[in-house]
Amino acid sequence: MPRGLLALAIGAFGIGTTEFVVMGMLPQVAADLGVSVSAVGLLISAYAIGVVIGAPTLTALGVRFSPRQTLVALMLVFVAGNALSAVAPTYETLVAARVLTALAHGSFFGVGAVAARRLVAPERATQAISLMMVGLTLANVAGVPLGTLVAQQLSWRLVLGGIAVIGLLTIAGLLAWLPAGAGERSDLRSELAAFRRRQVWLVLGLTMIGFAALFCVYSYVSPILTDLAGLPEAWVTPVLALFGVGTTVGTLAGGRLGDRFGFSLVVAGLLVTAVLLVVFALVARVPAAAVALLVLFGLVAFAMGPVVQNGVIEAARVPGGSLVSAANQAAFNLANAIGAALGALVLSRGLGYTAPMWVGAGLALAGAALALVARRAGRREDAVVDADVRAWRRAVARDLDAAARDAA
Repeated sequence: MPRGLLALAIGAFGIGTTEFVVMGMLPQVAADLGVSVSAVGLLISAYAIGVVIGAPTLTALGVRFSPRQTLVALMLVFVAGNALSAVAPTYETLVAARVLTALAHGSFFGVGAVAARRLVAPERATQAISLMMVGLTLANVAGVPLGTLVAQQLSWRLVLGGIAVIGLLTIAGLLAWLPAGAGERSDLRSELAAFRRRQVWLVLGLTMIGFAALFCVYSYVSPILTDLAGLPEAWVTPVLALFGVGTTVGTLAGGRLGDRFGFSLVVAGLLVTAVLLVVFALVARVPAAAVALLVLFGLVAFAMGPVVQNGVIEAARVPGGSLVSAANQAAFNLANAIGAALGALVLSRGLGYTAPMWVGAGLALAGAALALVARRAGRREDAVVDADVRAWRRAVARDLDAAARDAA
């Protein structure tokens, strides 16, 4: 593995930890700042808003610079946000610091994906992206549980300060290991031109709809496991760790399979996701079955992530492609909001904890349909490009033959 990918994975680990660890520190933060747990819960929404705003904005500002320069600048924003969060004297300051931290999130993954695929041969592009993204899944396996434990035993401020240190390590790794020429310089006009392409919008749409299936269920995983499957509350954390292992395996597997099967893997993955959620809804009251299906669900869902991320960059067909790559990260966060909102809607109607699974299955099927259309559109565009290349080669051959006859 190129060491540049390791630097990107470290950054992804830090970003994933800071995004999700707040969920495990809600009581400690609330008690320290003298606010309600529900008020601290709004930090999660504030972070998501920051991601959606920062992904296109900071990426657009960074297109004139090299990917390494942009990534280092983004990590400086990330370090500043986490450091400010660690020393925030008031709730309002903490909210502002969390939004500042989130601004770097989507842009880092967007620009990082473009840089990652340039570190390897073209036929391993998806695998390179998966190696970066595995840092995000490992955050759920190790970073979040460890951070929660430190917050409970010592201080939540120490956790956020430690994440700032991870950001500094990422900067050091990027400067030492990521080649200055990784990725492609671009300009804002060509980056924006990518959004004229129908296939780009199809991929962004399937991200928002298809991955909303994941968040429709995962947002309510704790009550699903306790109230529906009947697991003791103490078992929730180990089960979520297993889920994290499943997502890590899925991300690595998706990277390898995605380079071979492309968007066919996304179509199949979303169809399998729909089937898994239907079965989950039918057997969720059986603890062992519920745990097994949850882990499989995470494995399949995260296997599609690197494929979609690489797919949207290829769909752009412009030098760079960092802006559409970052837009796809914003789409992931919109999927989070859509899935959680739809799950809340059916639960508020008193339909029970299996209802989000049925809704998720429907979302997965809709995403599969969009993925199928995107795959066909991509194949048609590839055929047109191939035809143009063949025509160009024939024209060149004719010109060479004519030149040879004239010379004779």
